[in-house]
Amino acid sequence: MPAVPIHADEIRATVEQVRRLVAAQCPQWADLPVTPLTDELEGTDHVLFRIGTELVARMPKIAGAVDQVDSDAQWLPLLASHLPAPIPVPLHVGEPGAGYPWRWTVVPWIAGSTPPRLGCDDVPLARDLAAFVHALHKVDPAGGPIKPPGSRGSALLHVDEAVRRVLPRLAEHDDGFDVTAAEAAWDACLTAPAWDRDPVWIHGDLQPGNLVTDRGRLAAVIDFGALGVGDPAPDVAPALWTFTGAAREAYREAIGYDDATWRRACGWALAPSLTGIDYYRYTFPRMAEHGRRMVRAVIAELA
Repeated sequence: MPAVPIHADEIRATVEQVRRLVAAQCPQWADLPVTPLTDELEGTDHVLFRIGTELVARMPKIAGAVDQVDSDAQWLPLLASHLPAPIPVPLHVGEPGAGYPWRWTVVPWIAGSTPPRLGCDDVPLARDLAAFVHALHKVDPAGGPIKPPGSRGSALLHVDEAVRRVLPRLAEHDDGFDVTAAEAAWDACLTAPAWDRDPVWIHGDLQPGNLVTDRGRLAAVIDFGALGVGDPAPDVAPALWTFTGAAREAYREAIGYDDATWRRACGWALAPSLTGIDYYRYTFPRMAEHGRRMVRAVIAELA
């Protein structure tokens, strides 16, 4: 367990709780060993446990992540057949118990590695991911969950207040970028015309930790916590989140959206990075450093 919780309101499942939950609710797996994944593989919203060698239990650690259980169970089976790489369709939806308060899921373990967290210049991977995104954006969005205001895939203006609120706090630190330049870049993002066509399915969080690779090629896309129907711009943002150099240009070219969408994508790289640097500065330094890199990249892109 990390020495410092990422969130003040975390509830972290334990190995013993997961063993008891699996034994009670999934007797077919009761004899399999349960082991926690390393801190390096843990994200912001879930604690992960291997069940044997083929399964993973995803245990929400904050209340805001619990809705993903039902979203994954409802939508991932429908999307999976349309996509060129595997996604973690739940095999079991678990109920609270053993002192753990929330629903949880068991998904397949997908072997592989993740790209470097601070960006990679891997052109074939960039093209693989662009092909995945194109396939996702072509799935019929009818009936899909519309992204609410303030979430990725909604209009950028809904997060303007949060960005403005954090800028003075960032100015009190040296994060390796000029806060005034960051604000100017944000202003430039807000001037981009809004998405005025039909909404599309978006993953919304295609950062390196949510990609699984095998020998440099895309093996799977995981963690659909930001899944919904809205503006495609957040799925254009991996050009900045995930890639550098020639791979960044390859992704942007392959994804093919217009300049207005690119500028909104810059906004969806910038806004959560600015707020994330402040939020994760002391509790999740790895995420804060990723945010600093994003801010510098967007400033350079829009200069």
